[in-house]
Amino acid sequence: MLNSIFFIYENEIIVPLVQDESAYVVEQGYSSAVFEASKFPEDDYESHKKTILIATDSQDKAKELSEKGFYVIGIAHAENISSEFKGLKYIFTDISEVDIDSFVKAYQRYAGEPWEVLKTERLIVRETTLEDVDEFYKLYADPEMTRYMEGLFENPEDEKRYQKDYIDKVYGLMGFGVWTVVRKSDGVVVGRAGYSVRNGFDDIELGFLIGKEYQRQGYAMEVCSAILDYGKAVLQFDKVQTLVKAENKVSIHICEKLGFEKTDTVEVEENIYGQEYNAGQKVPFNECRHGTYVRMIKFLW
Repeated sequence: MLNSIFFIYENEIIVPLVQDESAYVVEQGYSSAVFEASKFPEDDYESHKKTILIATDSQDKAKELSEKGFYVIGIAHAENISSEFKGLKYIFTDISEVDIDSFVKAYQRYAGEPWEVLKTERLIVRETTLEDVDEFYKLYADPEMTRYMEGLFENPEDEKRYQKDYIDKVYGLMGFGVWTVVRKSDGVVVGRAGYSVRNGFDDIELGFLIGKEYQRQGYAMEVCSAILDYGKAVLQFDKVQTLVKAENKVSIHICEKLGFEKTDTVEVEENIYGQEYNAGQKVPFNECRHGTYVRMIKFLW
């Protein structure tokens, strides 16, 4: 868990900025301090370095601390414009404008903690964790859940390997994905929802699944409405598509209530990875299975 955010400067030009930002961090409930690059007492923090996020404009210090296992983000400014900050996940160009949520999310990405994406009146949408996989198998256990959509891998270990790759690569690279839907009142996983990019299509796709025992409570409308708002306000999507099995009248009706309009019917590849997950290796073309889907579009602007 994040406890401290430290600012380490090499160029004194940023001292007033990082001092103000450090004070802001303290106001948000975290500890913080400002250090000159040559005077950072790293040995004092070695034992609890995994609770610290360090922001620095020093390329050399960033490399040194990263190699020692600290979580480091870069600070770019006019005087270090040639610095590459190789290996860092994040580089901020205007440190005085960075809000606490951005610091927390940068830390969570390094620490492997899931991002909380949004909240609704009854639900929390967050990134998936490997611990969710067992709950997914409970959601998908009813045959009705896979009547109109792909299921999970037969072997839970395959699913966990797939989800690990997904968490490591998709969330970090894309900034969005298919997320886990949790009920606020008791922390129960009730479904999955989010955005993806499907093979053969250019448009971002909204997908959702609510476990059978949690259906008919308005969760699908509640969570999808919030995710569409998030897609517009945060991700800046212009439009979103859904691809729904032609026979799935209930989901088509939900999408229409969400403002989607039917455009055409398309054939969609369903078994991209086959029955086992082999480090992302896809099945040969002649083994592909396709289904007929209704394509629907919603313009967000």
